[in-house]
Amino acid sequence: MSFVESEERRALRAAVAELGAKYGPSYYVEKAKTGQKTEELWAEAGRLGYLGVNVPEEYGGGGGGIGDLAAVCEELAAAGCPLLLMVVSPAICATIIARSGTADQKKEWLPRFADGSVTMAFAITEPDAGSNSHRITTTARQDGDGWVLSGQKTFISGVDEADAVLFVARTHDQKGNLRPSLFIVPTDAPGFTWTPISMEIVSPEKQFICHLDDVRLPYDALVGDEDGGLLQLFAGLNPERIMAAAMGAGIGRLALGKAVAYANERQVFRTPIGAHQGLAHPLATAKIELELARLMAQKAAWLYDEGDDAGAGEAANMAKYATAEAAIHCVDQAIQTHGGNGLTTEYGVGMLAGVVRLMRIAPVSREMILNFVAQHSLGLPKSY
Repeated sequence: MSFVESEERRALRAAVAELGAKYGPSYYVEKAKTGQKTEELWAEAGRLGYLGVNVPEEYGGGGGGIGDLAAVCEELAAAGCPLLLMVVSPAICATIIARSGTADQKKEWLPRFADGSVTMAFAITEPDAGSNSHRITTTARQDGDGWVLSGQKTFISGVDEADAVLFVARTHDQKGNLRPSLFIVPTDAPGFTWTPISMEIVSPEKQFICHLDDVRLPYDALVGDEDGGLLQLFAGLNPERIMAAAMGAGIGRLALGKAVAYANERQVFRTPIGAHQGLAHPLATAKIELELARLMAQKAAWLYDEGDDAGAGEAANMAKYATAEAAIHCVDQAIQTHGGNGLTTEYGVGMLAGVVRLMRIAPVSREMILNFVAQHSLGLPKSY
């Protein structure tokens, strides 16, 4: 692993940053506050091939890895356009289908993931299960030559703009620990409904409760093996953590950039406020924390792309934890640097607080990451 990104990766970052600057924070916030979607940005990013950089070339993608997709996600977030569906559709769903899907599923879905013409949501969390996926109760039973799905999911992103949802379920007769089965459910399937959840976050992507009321699916809606095991599931969840870390890094960079620009311009006691160590040192500390977190995120992506799933799992969890903490620090210090202006709409800093605070909770909470590290990295007894 090199600590210097390849020339191709740097060129990709520069091109995506240019696209992000074309739209910028004002576009993103306007879409969020008016209830619209970032359709123009998504379509252009897909047309330019940025959403499909990790899709195999034989299906029209760039043939790269999750590190390339994470770079796209980070640069868009740093430009003020953190696209949550990037974490879900091309990272989780496309990766799982590329790894575990049938030849027909790959042919049907991957070219459209590659050009951004399709989006797929991902549903695992349930109201009564929370972080304990082994308690999920969404079930699938075979009926004739197909499946019938029943259950409920919560905090599912972007269902209203998705063509389908990849559901995690257990087969009807399965007991004990989860051996996940994965099903592609079209959003227009009879019996599939969803209810929006009101959130205190400025984002065009909304959250939903999904209801499956005896939804009938053909047999080939199943992705991978029946009772396929956790390795099949984590083929998508490790990229999710890596992408969440990339998004956090991008938002941290955005906040820090705003703070530094303001600190260089704002004068109160004859010199720019950035000359005072009371502001300069906290900003420098935030910069150090952010760069350390980005290194761990890049390590996680490299391990995943090298096929080291176990190593990637540890690094992805650590990266997600570190980047969330660093992004929170960057945003908090950016608000403090701006003073009262940090909470005005004009400067666009305060609205970042809710987004980065969520990163301590989703897609996996900091407490569950600490449990993972304590048990798997340190060898301590399982605590839950």
